[in-house]
Amino acid sequence: MSMGPNGSEPTIGQLVANASKDLSGLIRGEIALAKTELKKTAVAAGTGAGMFGAAAFLGVLVIILLSIAAAYGLTAAGLHPAIAFLIVAGAYLLIAAVLVFLGIRALKSAKGPQRTIETSKESVEVLKAIGKGD
Repeated sequence: MSMGPNGSEPTIGQLVANASKDLSGLIRGEIALAKTELKKTAVAAGTGAGMFGAAAFLGVLVIILLSIAAAYGLTAAGLHPAIAFLIVAGAYLLIAAVLVFLGIRALKSAKGPQRTIETSKESVEVLKAIGKGD
């Protein structure tokens, strides 16, 4: 902390300059923390979106490549072709539902910058206390 011109108490100007410098450093720290947390959130959201994309792509491939073969396999086992195709479509619908559930769960794990919000609230409380003279 800087001392006054005669080596005693710091002047009001020096105190204001020091407080401004400290506040600026605090804000820069909060912004850096927010950037770090948002980057992690973006990765989690990207993972969830990627799971939805993979589910859709695999669903299309599976339906096109395997549904006809599976339905004809059931038909060869003695089922009517219409029933066989409905059974196969129902099975693929269940698989797609599981993949959607996993994608939703991954997206829900993406959260906002929780630590930044908490430390910002603490900083505001400290500044309020200083402003009141506590």
